[in-house]
Amino acid sequence: MTRPSPFSVRGRRALMVMRDEREISIVRRQLSRLGMTISEHDPAGPPPPNQAVDVILMDADAIPIKSDQATLWKGSVPIIALIGTETPSRLKWLLDLRPASFLVKPLRSAGLYTALVVAFDSAQRRVEDAAHIEKLEDRIRSRRVVLSAVLQIMRGHDMSETDAFALIRQTAMRHRTTIEVLSAEIIAAGGMPNRNTRTA
Repeated sequence: MTRPSPFSVRGRRALMVMRDEREISIVRRQLSRLGMTISEHDPAGPPPPNQAVDVILMDADAIPIKSDQATLWKGSVPIIALIGTETPSRLKWLLDLRPASFLVKPLRSAGLYTALVVAFDSAQRRVEDAAHIEKLEDRIRSRRVVLSAVLQIMRGHDMSETDAFALIRQTAMRHRTTIEVLSAEIIAAGGMPNRNTRTA
């Protein structure tokens, strides 16, 4: 699957969670010029359900951080935070929200495209990192299963570790399955499973 370019913003959907009319006007004008679809939401309310958007532009100063819905903005959609207030409590909430990019207020016409590119790239990297971590965790789990199966074969057949692993590998190849799948079957069966028929 081709990695989407963070530089391509035309046709993407933006949700503006803002209150200040001047800032709304600046952001709306810039997003329109970039060819993005725009929807708006009141910062005082909870996040809209099932909002299919690619990026959220959020006035971080307008979100009531002590309200119940303040934590509900965490999600997989990249957030560009508009920051004006630099109090420790506001910044702590913002760090917990993990914005993908930010703009410092008062807003200007410049900088929004850069913030969008950084946000889209950051969000894509997070997805790729999460997939990589999941793959590594799967490998660790698989190795534990294989190790348990090897130990079971060693005990059951009085074999060395090398011979037990070789037996599992040869059996897996003969029955056209993976070492991991066969190892799980060995653990479940309490020994080498009865495989009288070959799998296709």
